[in-house]
Formats: sequence, structure tokens, C-alpha cells
Amino acid sequence: MKSFRQALEAGEFLFTAEAGPPKGVDVSIMLHHAHDLRAKVHAVNVTDNQSSVMRLGSLSACHLLLGEGLEPVFQLTCRDRNRLALQSDLLSAYVLGIRNVLALTGDHVLVGDHPGAKPVFDVDSVQLLQIIDRLNSGRDYSTKSPKGETISGGNELQGTPEFFPGAVVNPELEPLEPQLIKFEKKVQAGAKFFQTQAVFDHEKFARFMNYARQFEVKILAGILLLKSAGMARYLNNFVPGIKVPQHLIDELKSAPNKAEAGIKIAGRQIRELRKLCDGVHVMAIGRQGYRRDTNPTTRHVNTTY
Repeated sequence: MKSFRQALEAGEFLFTAEAGPPKGVDVSIMLHHAHDLRAKVHAVNVTDNQSSVMRLGSLSACHLLLGEGLEPVFQLTCRDRNRLALQSDLLSAYVLGIRNVLALTGDHVLVGDHPGAKPVFDVDSVQLLQIIDRLNSGRDYSTKSPKGETISGGNELQGTPEFFPGAVVNPELEPLEPQLIKFEKKVQAGAKFFQTQAVFDHEKFARFMNYARQFEVKILAGILLLKSAGMARYLNNFVPGIKVPQHLIDELKSAPNKAEAGIKIAGRQIRELRKLCDGVHVMAIGRQGYRRDTNPTTRHVNTTY
């Protein structure tokens, strides 16, 4: 079976899912979901203290998923680590067999369950991609003076990793121009693939893809599995950059089975978006596990409750 990287580079249409480590040490539910996803997805993103909520570390969770036969995407945020810790965690991940890294700046601690914690943000996601690129070249990250002289770092590594770095982009955020600027900076810093935030406006996504196709990177569109009309309204009111259209809210509201309606909507989105991008990243929020049918006209999401 091809690796995540090999499948993307071969031009296959990819499916990825998301795994949230537990807030504690009981990993049974996470591993149960992993078992359901095995052989159904190309890779599984492991979140890193998502929304600034303290959880089991992404690194250890990735290692556990490898043991379950899944290929992980190691999410790494700049919020909780300085450049020393980021590089150390990356090297640790590599020797544990983890190859895919999604570079994130991270949500601020004020939105999480430890608002009194001290945020780090020594570097941002663009610089983290530069760090990964530097490690891939066989040296650690170097800090330069305004004149371009190396102040620190740049030391040779004992063994060179080969990470496959990715990043995120939000094609529906308004105004879009700052996102496009950041997107291009991430490409220049070494990103090879992008996973987007939830996509609901296909016209906006198509416009973004027209811009993105000038770069040699792969784009996986974000598919957020809606559970109810209330969830959709909450996203619209409290999550910047996400706008669930009213017709989808109405569809969910009138459906006798909200879960099945959400699955139907997600399947429809996948069928439409596969014409535009290189894959989809399904965010099921606790209902991981979906079937990939061989017939693209019937492809849909199938949740595990």
C-alpha cells in the first residue's frame, strides 16, 4: 500500500480523517476509532492540544496509531514550544516512524481550558515550515542577524530526517487576500500539501483553487460533518472563517434524522469537491470512521457512533 506521500504524489484522490487524543490516559476510545478507520483512509491527523485544551500529546498518540496500522499526520503547534522544543519533538517523531507533519501556529491559550498559561509563539507556522525544511537539509534551525550573519544554530545533524510537511489554509475567510499571502509564504517555506478549514461555499473554494493551482502543492478540502442545525448556527456565530449556508441549516432542521442528514450533506460535498482538489480531510468530531465506496457517484460518509 502506498504511503500518504506516495499516494498524493501519484495523483490519487485522498481521504484523511482526524483523531483527538483524550484528556487523560485512557486511549481506548481513540484506538477504537483507529480500528474503524484502518484501511479506509490514507492518513489520520492527530490534533495538538486543539483549541488550546490540554490533552494527551500528539506525538505519543501518533506513535500509538502507527501501532494500529494507520499512518499519522503529526500536528505540531508553535503555541506551546520554543524553537528548541519544536526541533526536539520533530526529531523524536522521526525516530518513532512519523513522517508527515502539519505545521500550525495554534490557537491562543485564552480560548482554551488553561487561559492563565503562558503562550510561547517563539515562531509561527511559516517559520516552523522553515525549521522542518532546515532539518530535512541535515542541519538545525539557524537564527540570523539583520545583516544575514548566523547568530546561532546551523549545526549539522547526526542523520537527516525526511519529513513530508503540510500546512493549513482557510479559503472562505474574508477578506481572502491575507490568506493567499500566507499561503504563498507557506509554499515558499516548504509546504507540500495543504488541508483547508471547513468548506461550504464551493464557488469561493473554486476561486481559491484557481489561485492555488499555480503552485506545485496538493490541496485537501476540509469536510466538517454537521450534526444538527444548532451546531451549524453555533459555527456561524462563534467560529471565525466558517459560514454554513442557510439552505444547509434548513435541510438539517427539517430532517427527521439529523445524523443521517449530516452524512448526506458531507457525501454530496465530497462528490462536488473531488472535481476541484486532490482529496478531502473529514472532520467528524467524535464520529470518526467513514466508508470510501469505489463508485465516485455514491461516495459518502458513514459514521461510527
